[in-house]
Amino acid sequence: MRFDRIRLSNFKPYGDADLRLSEGVTVIHGINGSGKSSLLEACFFALYGSKALEGTLEDVITNGEEETEIDLWFTHDGTSYHVERRLRRYDDRVDHDCALETTAGGDVTRDGATAVRRFVTELLRMDADAFVNCAYVRQGEVNALINATPSQRQDVIDDLLQLGKLEEYRERAGDARLGVEDVLNAKRAVLEEKEARIDRKEDENLHERLNGLESDLAEVTDEIERYEAQRDRAKETRAEAAEALSAHEEKRAELAAVEEDVESIETAIRETEREREGHREAIRETRERIEEVESAIDDRLDAAGLEVATGDAIAERRAELDDREAEVREELDDRRVNAEAFRNQATNLATKADDLAERAAELEEEADDLAEAADAAEREADEREASIEELREEAETLRDRFETADVDVDRDDAAERRETLRERRGEVRERIAELSAELKNARERVAEAEELLAAGKCPECGQPVEDSPHATGIEADRERVTELEADLASARERASDLDDRLEEASALADAAERLSEIDETIAMLEERVAEKREAATEKREAATEKREAATEKRREAESTREVAEEKREEATETGERIEESEDALDRVADARESIDEVEERLAEIDELEAEIERRREKRADLEAVNDERRDRLADKRARRDELREVVDEEAVEAAKKRKEDAEDYLEKVVEELDGLDDRRTELQNAIGGVRGEIEALEDLREEREALAETVGALESLHEETTELEATYGDLRAELRQRNVRELERTLNETFELVYGNDAYSHIELDGEYALTVYQKDGEALDPEQLSGGERALFNLSLRCAIYRLLAEGIEGAAPTPPLILDEPTVFLDSGHVSRLVDLVEEMRGFGVKQIVIVSHDDELVGAADELVTVEKDPRTNRSTVTREDAAGIDVASLADD
Repeated sequence: MRFDRIRLSNFKPYGDADLRLSEGVTVIHGINGSGKSSLLEACFFALYGSKALEGTLEDVITNGEEETEIDLWFTHDGTSYHVERRLRRYDDRVDHDCALETTAGGDVTRDGATAVRRFVTELLRMDADAFVNCAYVRQGEVNALINATPSQRQDVIDDLLQLGKLEEYRERAGDARLGVEDVLNAKRAVLEEKEARIDRKEDENLHERLNGLESDLAEVTDEIERYEAQRDRAKETRAEAAEALSAHEEKRAELAAVEEDVESIETAIRETEREREGHREAIRETRERIEEVESAIDDRLDAAGLEVATGDAIAERRAELDDREAEVREELDDRRVNAEAFRNQATNLATKADDLAERAAELEEEADDLAEAADAAEREADEREASIEELREEAETLRDRFETADVDVDRDDAAERRETLRERRGEVRERIAELSAELKNARERVAEAEELLAAGKCPECGQPVEDSPHATGIEADRERVTELEADLASARERASDLDDRLEEASALADAAERLSEIDETIAMLEERVAEKREAATEKREAATEKREAATEKRREAESTREVAEEKREEATETGERIEESEDALDRVADARESIDEVEERLAEIDELEAEIERRREKRADLEAVNDERRDRLADKRARRDELREVVDEEAVEAAKKRKEDAEDYLEKVVEELDGLDDRRTELQNAIGGVRGEIEALEDLREEREALAETVGALESLHEETTELEATYGDLRAELRQRNVRELERTLNETFELVYGNDAYSHIELDGEYALTVYQKDGEALDPEQLSGGERALFNLSLRCAIYRLLAEGIEGAAPTPPLILDEPTVFLDSGHVSRLVDLVEEMRGFGVKQIVIVSHDDELVGAADELVTVEKDPRTNRSTVTREDAAGIDVASLADD
């Protein structure tokens, strides 16, 4: 997998950025804080969304902006993909839109942040955490993996190599086994309980009990039917008496209602008469208010400029005021326009004078800067000529080293000789490792044999010595130990000799490389000296021209200030005339306000007279309503007298007596029927219970058979889940040990490159992923005992080894994303940075298609195929990127910049 292109809009420090990436080594170079790491964070965020952020979505939107856009194009397994993410800020939330599609080699589309993250995780076979642990060494986290505990390291590597799935499957199988056990035990208990219940119910003679209960139920039913017939006859008698009582009660109720209506009508008539009197009093008060308003109108006529308060007079006066106001406003507008024009002219002229003076100062300052720059260019030319002389002296010293060396090698052959010695030393070290392992095994066999001999047993077969034909085999093992010790000592002597020769060869190769660098640097510096001398002459000529222009600007500024003062005086005079026009408008407004008050009071008089008319109409309406009520009152009084004559109290008493007798009988028969109903219900319940028990017995027998079959099936399933759980566990353990061996191999190959000239021999990785570093003298060290720079290189070696193992250990398209190193030199001195460069070259040799390094260190540029330069504008705080072929970059010029 490789990144092809990243395009940003308002992402962190980037306003707009568009960067294309290719295979090989790309170095993203720039000073600290310029925004280098933000490019990689954008790629990481494009793949995994918010899971790739340490902060919130709002943190990635450029300050002062409301929307961010990130587009990433990448290729995996021959298919090209495009991911786009859009963030929009709304009040206190951020909307996140995301989509993924193929651009070549497929027809995949995904919409939504969650769907895209899941697809990328499945495609690359790693989530955001696995991506960081495998291929993305983020800034400040170079030692994260080496500082992890063995168990944490084991979890990381297991997840990367998909072994976490096997553990997940094993746990699922274990959960299934436990679940089956729980269900099986529960089913067995239920089966035992059902068999016990069946035995108890078969001893209860349920069919005989059912026959006896059904006979008792028939007798109770006959008795209930007899009592119910007598109860029905009593209910008829009670209904007839109740009907007679109801008729008398209706007449009595109607009489009470009519008497209540008579009283209500009389009350309404009295209340209406009081309301009519209230309207008459309100009419009197309204006439008094009209007189007060008319007096107020007379008081405002003079202020309004009116002789009489009529509609025509008011309209005529308003027309006069409108004409006057239009005349004054036209005059006022003209005066304001003139005043504003004078003020604007004065301001513009003053501003122009200030600009001219400021420009004159700027020109003088620019002239001074040019003069200083010319002096600086001369000084820089002198310094570079001194540097050229120093480099020539250093070159002469390096050439003398080849003439005084113990070996006959020239400058062009030094690097080849160093590589030859490295290969020979690697072969000897492999032989030392083989001899050490063989010697260790031989010593263990001798020690074990001696223990057996001491116990009286044969070392070969473990039988008592006196009965074994193999008692003399230990001597051969002891001789083998002696031979191996001699061979190992000889191999170590050869390795030591090769170390000394390799050290001398490396020094000569470094000298040859340095001579080449000096030759190139001298040529570049000589060219720079000429450029600086020429630049100094040009800057001095430009400074003279700018000083002459500054003098002319000052003369023009003084003339402009005089004209501006004249315009200010004209603006002041026009302002006084504007105040006169505004006073005239105030007088017009006062007269119009008086007219408005007169009009309002005339309208109030009209409303008061209308109110008087409304109240007169209301009094007439109320009088008509009372006349209608008096007619209804006479009818109600006549009906009341008729009803009083109809009501018969003696008939009411006879009906009550019949009703009471019937109710007494019904009360008694109800008690008897309730007792019989309870007995019948009791018998029915008992019958139902017996029948239910008979049915339950049959159900229990069926359930017992079904449970027996279920228990048998669960026992078989339990055996299968137990075997499956063990299979997953054994497979995971076997694959983990295989991975440990392969990771130790790849780690030692990388370690050999990085620490080949140091005091370390190899690394061991045990089955629990614990790491141990061995010195050449055999002493074991914990990685944390290494120096800061060595730990950083050790961790980078471990990351690269895991990366190689991931590429080699998974079938299909290996999930090998770009190897990304974000500021890997933070803990490294210059010597360790050189080894980091070697490590990068080694990873390229292992087939890593794309390596991206973020660094402000100039030395890493030499290992790059392409160079991406990041710069931040201090005025806008925005970053920009430029991309170029690293082969044409002058490292020394980066340092100068």
